[in-house]
Amino acid sequence: MTESRRTQRRAAAFLLYQRDLTGSEFAPLYEAYERDNGTPPGDFARSAAEGAWAQRERLDAAIDAAANEWTADRMAVLERSILRLAVWELSGGAVPAGVAIDEAVTLAKRYASPEAGALVNGILGRVAREQGVGK
Repeated sequence: MTESRRTQRRAAAFLLYQRDLTGSEFAPLYEAYERDNGTPPGDFARSAAEGAWAQRERLDAAIDAAANEWTADRMAVLERSILRLAVWELSGGAVPAGVAIDEAVTLAKRYASPEAGALVNGILGRVAREQGVGK
């Protein structure tokens, strides 16, 4: 059975989180994911995690610009990972901006806090406006 995009997006966010937190390469993280979940991370999860990680400096700059006197490096690792993934999706244009933002807010609320959901929503709304997406 193929994982839903939502499930793969969650996997990508947690892979980014683990990569950022532990400094581990992706290969052992993929192995751990498969061991823990009984299936390897899907193609989207892998490409999203690797793409967002490779572009993290550009993504962090966009987050910093939209975060009103807050910087990505001062954020909790999970919120930063969710934001990186969503900004990566926004800049790729493969999904509607509203979907990328809604999914990120849902992840932040579920796995961090309601306050994190509000933070993620505000930052991503500004990033979308600055990038001219989601109009």
